Amino acid sequence: MTKQSRDPGQTIQLDRADTRVRHDAGLAGALRSFIDQVRSGDLGMLPVIVGLLLISVVFSALNPVFLAPNNLANLLFDAAAVGFIALGVVCVLLLGEIDLSIGSMSGLASAITGVLWVNSGVPLPLTVLAVLLTGALVGLIYGFLRNQFEMPSFVATLSGLLTLLGLQLYLLGPTGSINMPFTSPLVRFGQLLIMPAWVSCLMAVTPGVLIVIGAHRTNAQRAAANLSSAGLSVPLAKAAVLTGLLVFAVFYLEQGRGVPWMFGVFVLVVAALNYALTRTKWGRSMFAVGGNAEAARRSGINVKRIRLSAFVVCSTFAALGGVFAAARLASASQQAGTGDVNLNAIAAAVIGGTSLFGGRGSAWSALLGVLVIMAISNGLTLLNLSSSLRYMITGAVLAIAVIVDSLARRSRASHGRA
Repeated sequence: MTKQSRDPGQTIQLDRADTRVRHDAGLAGALRSFIDQVRSGDLGMLPVIVGLLLISVVFSALNPVFLAPNNLANLLFDAAAVGFIALGVVCVLLLGEIDLSIGSMSGLASAITGVLWVNSGVPLPLTVLAVLLTGALVGLIYGFLRNQFEMPSFVATLSGLLTLLGLQLYLLGPTGSINMPFTSPLVRFGQLLIMPAWVSCLMAVTPGVLIVIGAHRTNAQRAAANLSSAGLSVPLAKAAVLTGLLVFAVFYLEQGRGVPWMFGVFVLVVAALNYALTRTKWGRSMFAVGGNAEAARRSGINVKRIRLSAFVVCSTFAALGGVFAAARLASASQQAGTGDVNLNAIAAAVIGGTSLFGGRGSAWSALLGVLVIMAISNGLTLLNLSSSLRYMITGAVLAIAVIVDSLARRSRASHGRA
């Protein structure tokens, strides 16, 4: 029997058809995989995205000013200071720990800023450096107490909350507040400075470009190792959707004041921490220790060092958040860091998808979570509702987030994904 020869043109057409089928299978397969993950309890950031959309719809229906470009710009200004504190909370929650002194640390940071920069005339860069070193020192103390004496982080940071609050009151003295000059670069940064439109657009396009470049590099590496690759259809679809949403958001904000530099810096720091958590040995060790500390120790990870670093990062970010808060309010006062600062920062991390049980979370969860928290606060303020209702509603949202996290964890365990 003789083999039938295939026409070259027909071969090319069949190859193109196979490519289209693989691309369709890639998109369809990605969708099926996403649905399977959701069904198994691996929700990712889906709940917070849905919640943010619902909040936007409800508050814009009750008060159209909520979605006005200038109001959203003010929301982004406010979100940056709390967002930095929430970033630090993500790090300790990844290990199953907690830091209850983040509010007091931010308040002490604002007091140090006022005393050194305004009262003593220390240059602003040196003042900020002193604030960050103070935050790192506090984190070292918490890590030492946890590692050396096995003191629960709840107790260690609760005692730290009281100590730091006392230091804040002592530094501010009988006046209780220090005003910062409105014409200073710090206050202008916290209240007025807006990114140029081209910078905002560049930041909006960059994530999509990085997704495509990363997928192409991964496919090239797999091809060099004679392994199959998934193609670029799914990464291109993700990049297109994400870029479209971000560009539209920037375009909409540009109809008003634009995107604040304060929020832009916060996003860059989020991206840097996300890279550290996902692409470095330190980040992988964080997830390993949070998932199972004993297994991580047996695999050669220095659990005490990782735990120490998490507390240092948390307190340092809380101190940086205090500087941003002082810039936003143009003052350092006894009320800085008190009230709902602790609640908002911890709630932002948890609502964004970071698990209280450790081992799951991301830097982006702090970004999405703080947008939810500040959207609720902003919307309730526009409705002229009392602070009591804002506390109750925020607490209810936090409780719902914890319940969702607990149910998702139980579902992952039943599906073998815990």
